[in-house]
Amino acid sequence: MKLFGRKSGGASARPALLRAPWGALTLGDWPRGYEAQVRAAYCENAVAQRAVRLVGESAGGAPLDGGAREVALASATSAGQSLVETAAIHLLLHGNAFLRLLCDADGEPAELYALRPERVTVEPDAQGWPAAFLYRVGESVERLAAKDGLGRPGLVHIRAMHPLDDHYGLGALGAAAGAVAIHNAATRWNKALLDNAARPSGALVYDPGDPGAALSPEQFARLKEEMEAGFQGAANAGRPMLLEGGLKWQAMSLSPADMDFVGLKAAAAREIALAFGAPPMLLGLPGDNTYANYREANRALWRLGVLPLMTKILSGIAQGLSAWWPEARLAVDLDRVPALSEDRERLWKQVSAADFLSPEEKRQMLGIAP
Repeated sequence: MKLFGRKSGGASARPALLRAPWGALTLGDWPRGYEAQVRAAYCENAVAQRAVRLVGESAGGAPLDGGAREVALASATSAGQSLVETAAIHLLLHGNAFLRLLCDADGEPAELYALRPERVTVEPDAQGWPAAFLYRVGESVERLAAKDGLGRPGLVHIRAMHPLDDHYGLGALGAAAGAVAIHNAATRWNKALLDNAARPSGALVYDPGDPGAALSPEQFARLKEEMEAGFQGAANAGRPMLLEGGLKWQAMSLSPADMDFVGLKAAAAREIALAFGAPPMLLGLPGDNTYANYREANRALWRLGVLPLMTKILSGIAQGLSAWWPEARLAVDLDRVPALSEDRERLWKQVSAADFLSPEEKRQMLGIAP
């Protein structure tokens, strides 16, 4: 009995896929939508923006190795954007990168362009496999077939792993939303403290002398308006106060523990850096001694963050181009990465000192053509 359908094009039978609804999980009181999270993190939070740009710009500036045509396509700047850098930032934030393949008059790939991932929707077939992609800009909707009649893709979809979704990847932005909200809230709190001379404005105590007497509603409203107009805010800090009879000023202040938001912000900043894979030392965050020096932290950034991300992006591009060029290959040229020069130098010394290897074997181990 045939339990599952076949993928169009004669591929072997595979199980049907079910897409989980995007955004079904509750993230708390902080923004849950992608656009709101991008504004709160990338547009308003200095730590998150720097962490994302550190990884994305490092990926965009990595030297490439492969076929001349593939390297030219991946290295080109289209509509003012760097392809690899844009795809890396989309993967970090959204978890998905959609690269549009544009062909010339001869049907050969001529340009790769990164589409905004929140505008792309996967259209599955009866078995749940992607049949097309819908790109929405306002009221305009463009349908891009997953593959044409010759089996060539019109769009390359690269996604991060999402264990609960078959079609969409999971970015780091949602995981960092809580830390971003804490960091932004601490910033606003500290700003409010500075606006009020780092202490609450205190209290006006009414002492009429007669037991049980109190201010009338009109007197209370007038006093409140005068306080807000003449004494509240940073512009009126330190201004002397003139009190009427029966009123006295009782100063109030916060304890040092209540005012200590430096540790809270630092912990949230390290969590943000952790979510995006940037070593906190490279972001100038205090209190982090994980790495001995900046050189070691920079090497960890490349080894643990940039290179795995680049491998995912470049392999996806090469696989998409293989429909035209079967031998398409793209990779990072590790010999030309300055952060990894010490590792390369150590390997050369070890291989050079191996007397039991022939010159041809040494060249092969170092990746040099015979």
